[in-house]
Amino acid sequence: MNSINVTKELLIEEEDQLRADMYSFLASLLRTEPSADLVKQLTLLESDDTPIGKAIKILTKLASSLDLPSIRAEYVGIFIGVGRGEILPFASYYLTGFLKDKPLAKLRGDMQEIGITVSSGIDPEDHIATLFDIMAGLILGKFNRKFSIGEQKDFFNKHLAPWVDLLMRDIEASKIAVFYAPVGTIGREFIEIERSSFKMNVAG
Repeated sequence: MNSINVTKELLIEEEDQLRADMYSFLASLLRTEPSADLVKQLTLLESDDTPIGKAIKILTKLASSLDLPSIRAEYVGIFIGVGRGEILPFASYYLTGFLKDKPLAKLRGDMQEIGITVSSGIDPEDHIATLFDIMAGLILGKFNRKFSIGEQKDFFNKHLAPWVDLLMRDIEASKIAVFYAPVGTIGREFIEIERSSFKMNVAG
């Protein structure tokens, strides 16, 4: 998977830090098969009675009860498969039906304009984990400067809003998903919060 080169962090407001943390959290779960350390961290998560909190509670229980090989095999079955997985989490595929299509070219252009460099990897940059990493970086000001809420909104609307809800619903509804079903719920609920917040940001 691609890794994004970033600069040191700026002082960030608590709300923005929480947003960035959620993007990074989802990216870590969707990037590749989870490690033992990541699954162990999931068992320690705190939750509340919000929709996201309830899904996190389910995920925490699953992280405690399922064995690591089963969790990793589920990731492979959903996202990789033999030849291809049940779900291909790339913007180009969701928007055009083909990998490495026009959405990827547009993304690469915007990344170059922003000043984002990506280490070479096996996946195109429009993988959902990379897009979530970029959103976290924009929020935290990791790409050479601090990006305004309007700039965050613009990137979100161009590269995530047209397809990410469908992806998360597909993960929730996957016939294979047990561990990843609540991950889809967390992603769907979080994206809806982001979408609503950006809509309220009239100035953005």
